[in-house]
Amino acid sequence: MTYETSETAAPARQRLHWNKVPEVTVYFWIIKVLCTTVGETAADLLNDKAGLGLTGVSVLMSALLAVVLVVQFRTSAYRAAVYWLAVALISVVGTLISDNLTDNVGVPLQTSTTVFAILLAVVFAVWYRRERTLSIHHIDTTSRESFYWLAVLFTFALGTAAGDLVSERMDLGYWLSAVLFAVAIAAVAIAHFALGLDAVWSFWIAYILTRPLGASIGDYLSQPTGDGGLGLGTVITSALFLAVILGLVGYLGVTRKDVTESERAARHAA
Repeated sequence: MTYETSETAAPARQRLHWNKVPEVTVYFWIIKVLCTTVGETAADLLNDKAGLGLTGVSVLMSALLAVVLVVQFRTSAYRAAVYWLAVALISVVGTLISDNLTDNVGVPLQTSTTVFAILLAVVFAVWYRRERTLSIHHIDTTSRESFYWLAVLFTFALGTAAGDLVSERMDLGYWLSAVLFAVAIAAVAIAHFALGLDAVWSFWIAYILTRPLGASIGDYLSQPTGDGGLGLGTVITSALFLAVILGLVGYLGVTRKDVTESERAARHAA
């Protein structure tokens, strides 16, 4: 899905020259789902194999995410490798946040889903009040980029909690859960393109739904056959999806097919 939205200009002194996030194309959604799947399987892999425990893994991955986000904020324009590494890590951290609340603190999934939904709504409200837009086509100030990444983090945490809640309540199994969330995303796309659902809300709703979609796919591939999966294991599943992500990100880094039109025009004019 691709979207066009109106944009309110930020003060010139605050603006960067180019957008810091990719164009929303089919490549965007494919890599997003793949990163989401890796977030699920990698979190399970690290928790099982690293010997650090859920809390230790959470601290380690949060520290790595912080380092990558510093690099992301210091870049002057969108860089595919840095951006998607941040998304992959934030997928892992978002999963771990939800898992910590459920497994270590004992917070019911209904509660964590509600809390994450409220926090995300607050981020959107403050973001819009400050910037007068939630558009991702002009993430060209530090303020907008901060709101963007905070919203992304809460979408992953919300998607994890909501996906687990649906999975437990409906007991559909991994494959049927993936189909359910794929249908929900298709419904959002139809509502946007055919019924005129607002582009910004279409994007963010679909963004949230890709989290449980990717998690269901990852669980289906990695979990034992006795539990309804294919039994590939978290190592093979994570490695497989990482390889595809690296291939696609490398391709985009060379072709720059996901660079926004505004950046292309600015570079051409320069």
